[in-house]
Amino acid sequence: MARILRARGNRGEVAAEQLCRSFERLKGLRVAVLFAEDRWPEGMPVEVEAVWEHRGLAIFKFRGVDSIEEAERLRGAEVRTPLEERPDPVEGEYYLSDLIGCEVVERSSGERLGTVEGIREYGAAPLLEVTGPDGEILIPLARSICVTIDVAAKRMEVDLPDGLKELNR
Repeated sequence: MARILRARGNRGEVAAEQLCRSFERLKGLRVAVLFAEDRWPEGMPVEVEAVWEHRGLAIFKFRGVDSIEEAERLRGAEVRTPLEERPDPVEGEYYLSDLIGCEVVERSSGERLGTVEGIREYGAAPLLEVTGPDGEILIPLARSICVTIDVAAKRMEVDLPDGLKELNR
């Protein structure tokens, strides 16, 4: 839902980059899980005391985080919603975690490329780790490439740029 950028103020608030499209989705958040591979790979549950928007950033106040030092320790963590608490996505949107297990088919040929086994994020478009009969292929999660995504049917159609399959193999 968000990625913590830095401490903000002197009462333990943090400024975060919003990763969901609508700030309204953050406003109702009362519990969250913080993830940071180097500190909390399994997640750290937190209670959200308040969240508001300021200059394009989401400002969070978590219960028990009351100083700049404590807030600074949260830098880089992802703010996620527990599965049982997350709201249904808006029409045409989905959670990245919902893509795991989707069958990936090349639209033009109907060739089955494989199944989404994971997602890599490096700051640009996420890369889908697709494992199929010919091994693993990394596919950018971009609208121009992933043209049809049906999470309910666990199916995705892609238009791969020329050379992408060969590049990955």
